[in-house]
Amino acid sequence: MQKKIAALCVFALIGVATARLTGQEKPKTPAAASAIPPEDAKRPNPVKSSPASIADGKHAFVTQCAMCHGKDGDGKGELATDMKLTLKDYRDPAALKDMTDGEMFYLIMHGKGDMPAEEDRMKPDQTWNLINYIRSFAKKEAPKEKEAKPQ
Repeated sequence: MQKKIAALCVFALIGVATARLTGQEKPKTPAAASAIPPEDAKRPNPVKSSPASIADGKHAFVTQCAMCHGKDGDGKGELATDMKLTLKDYRDPAALKDMTDGEMFYLIMHGKGDMPAEEDRMKPDQTWNLINYIRSFAKKEAPKEKEAKPQ
């Protein structure tokens, strides 16, 4: 009898894991993350963008974000591709032009949709540095597609 119960538990766990991996069961977005409070949206970045800030933000991006957002911020990281997610290309200046640093901070800290919250893993200054780094992508020239050479 105990073996049957254990086997049923194992099959139930496999079913739940399979549903999550195949996208049949999406993680729930916290209600708080669905709408950014106005006071958070207006929150200014207290960390001045500097080479040190951007270097710290790059470290956070590489370890926490690149798997989805791509190592160059193009939104085509391996995990995003596997999950068939369409993410913003941070190299495009228009991608974040209408988003305040406060809104970015809130979304990073609280998560949104498939993006997990970082509030338990990142300190506020690390998040502000990350925002400075993400904003630096748009200041670099996006890689151009290789053009066919005329023959």
